[in-house]
Amino acid sequence: MIQRSRIVNQFKKMVEFDSETYQEREIADYLAKELEQLGFQVWEDDAGFRLKEKIPSYGGAVPTGNLYGFLKGNKDSEPVLLSAHMDTVKPGIGKRAVEDENGKITSEGDTILGADDLSGIAAILEAVRVIRENNLPHPDIEVLFPVAEENYGKGSQLADYIRIKSKQAYVFDLSGEIGLAATAAPTLLSFEIKVKGRTAHAGFCPQLGINAIEIAAKAIAQLKQGWVDEETTVNIGKISGGKQTNIVSDECVVLGEIRSLKDHKAMEQWSKVRAAFEEMASGLKGSCEILFEKQIEAYEIGDEEEVVRRFKEVCASIGLKGTTQYTLGGSDNNHFVRNGIRGIVVSCGMNEVHTPEEYTTAEELERSARLALGLLTWESNKK
Repeated sequence: MIQRSRIVNQFKKMVEFDSETYQEREIADYLAKELEQLGFQVWEDDAGFRLKEKIPSYGGAVPTGNLYGFLKGNKDSEPVLLSAHMDTVKPGIGKRAVEDENGKITSEGDTILGADDLSGIAAILEAVRVIRENNLPHPDIEVLFPVAEENYGKGSQLADYIRIKSKQAYVFDLSGEIGLAATAAPTLLSFEIKVKGRTAHAGFCPQLGINAIEIAAKAIAQLKQGWVDEETTVNIGKISGGKQTNIVSDECVVLGEIRSLKDHKAMEQWSKVRAAFEEMASGLKGSCEILFEKQIEAYEIGDEEEVVRRFKEVCASIGLKGTTQYTLGGSDNNHFVRNGIRGIVVSCGMNEVHTPEEYTTAEELERSARLALGLLTWESNKK
């Protein structure tokens, strides 16, 4: 019942909207109309205004909130939430979709395509369209199209969870073969450490200075980076400091992140990072200004839970593998789980994401829509 040409055409149309993070106004207006035409009650929350107040990079864009839709069911069963985010990474201005004779869809090569996450949105819309056209039995359907997912899920962090009734969710936002789902994801901590020293002439009197770069380097040398265990990573990603080569540096700024599938392990690594810098700064007569933020929090959904069982049964019924794994990438689902919604993240036909080589295919879009349709019309096999 999925119409391949229709979902491909809708995907291509959505690609043409410029929807980089904090620039989602046009796509949100388009999707609100699409949902209304499908019979949804549609609301937009105030996340855009709240983000504009606290995010310096928001700029002069018209604030855009998370888009929520509710479609009343025609059978007595628990509601289900489907979600895919509206924003894209850069470069995403002036995107155009190009389809070759084999159904591979790319950008023109100078931008990303936006399959992350327009492929997910397209699948959800097509599935609901088929349900409406064929009057298929379905529970109450909720959709949430968040803003600012690419900035650590800042939009879904501010969503109105009191409005959402579903206790199960499927987030269409994963690379890989259709029929793959992520059931565990990490805590992600980001940090900024400003090491303070004292300037002096590097040639005449270096002994009068306190070299902030030296402090930072010695602190970093004490840390284990990369994989610190089988489920935890630490990375120093950016270092900047100093004024010029003949001045002892009085400041060095270090940026990094920590990821772990276990929240307590992430916090343990952060304690080690912080202690290394504070102790080294103190020992060398400098100081530190330290900022850190827990961007997302780890979760794990068990294979025995209904949200996973539904996914596997639907996959089996339409010829997909129905496999699960963990991911060390975050998504809106981290915030869903933290707010009491047991969700998993499913593959939806996005490949080589965050690069100009990003692509999807007509076949993947169709399969993803079939999966969404199955999830919305599922009947439990459990006796």
